[in-house]
Amino acid sequence: MTLIRSAFMQNRRLWLPALNYIRAMSSEGGPTSPFSTLSISRPTEAITHVELHRPEKRNAMNRAFWSEMVDCFTQIADDSECRVVIVSGAGKIFTAGIDLMDMASDILQPEGDDIARTSWNMRRIISKYQETFSVIEKCPKPVVVAVHGACVGGGVDLITACDIRLCTQDAWFQVKEVDIGLAADVGTLQRLPKVIGSRSLVNELALTARKMYSDEAKTSGLVSRVFPDKESMMAGALELAGEMAARSPVAVQGTKMNLIYSRDHSVAEGLQYMATWNMSMLQTQDVMKSAQAAMEKKSPKEVTFSKL
Repeated sequence: MTLIRSAFMQNRRLWLPALNYIRAMSSEGGPTSPFSTLSISRPTEAITHVELHRPEKRNAMNRAFWSEMVDCFTQIADDSECRVVIVSGAGKIFTAGIDLMDMASDILQPEGDDIARTSWNMRRIISKYQETFSVIEKCPKPVVVAVHGACVGGGVDLITACDIRLCTQDAWFQVKEVDIGLAADVGTLQRLPKVIGSRSLVNELALTARKMYSDEAKTSGLVSRVFPDKESMMAGALELAGEMAARSPVAVQGTKMNLIYSRDHSVAEGLQYMATWNMSMLQTQDVMKSAQAAMEKKSPKEVTFSKL
C-alpha cells in the first residue's frame, strides 16, 4: 500500500477516486456495451482505461476483438475529455494471443474463385487486422500498456504499438507465430526492432519463439518499469498517466506524434516536420500558461489547460 499512497497523496481530490478504482479491480465486471471483448472505464476525468476482457478465454483475440479495438481507439482519438489511455488485461494473464479456433475460417479458408482472388482477399484480411494495432499508434493520446502474466503472439503486436510499456515481475513475452507456421504479420516484425536496440535479440525472439521474462524485457528496453504485482503496476500506470494528463494536451499529443514521425524518418526530415508543426502549435495559450506557472514556481498540475 505504500506505493499506492505515494502515487496519489500529492493531489488527493484527483487521485482518491483512482485509488478506489484500483481496489475495485478484483470485483466482477464485464465488457462495456457495445463491445463484447473490451471493458472501458474512466478512473479519472482525463484517463481512459481499456481492458481486454475475455478472462475465461485468457483474453484470446477473437474475430470481434479485431474490429472493436479499431472502433474503441477511433472514439478515444476524438474524445476531447481523454488525454491518456491505459491498456491492461482482465484475469490471470494479459493475453494468450490470437483465438485460433474463432479465427480459423478467416485465416485458413479465405474466399476467392482462383489463387489471385483468394490472395487479394487474404491481403485485405491481413491489412484489416494490422489496423487493429496501428490505430493505437495513430491515436494522438499517449497509450500506457500494463502487462501481467503471459503476453503471447498478438499481444506483442499490441504492446509494441503502445507508447509506454510496464509489466509485473511474473510477466513474460513470446513472439509465438513461427510455432504455428507463419510469420508475424500485424506489427511485431516492424515495430519490435525499433523498440529493442539489438537486432540480434529481435531475430532470436522472432525465429525461435522463446519466452522473454520480465528482467530481460527491462534490460532490453521492451518495458521501462517492472512491478512486483498487478495492483502496484496499475497504481504506477495511473500515476504515470496522471503526470501526462496534467500537462498541456497540445504539448503532449504533439510530442507523441513527432516522436513517431521521427522514428520513421531521417533527422533532417524530422526537424523539418517539427518546424512546420510548431509554427502553429507554439501560438497556443498553453505556452504562456506553462511559463507563468514556472515563474510562480507552480506545478503543471496547478494549471488548467483547455480541452483539445
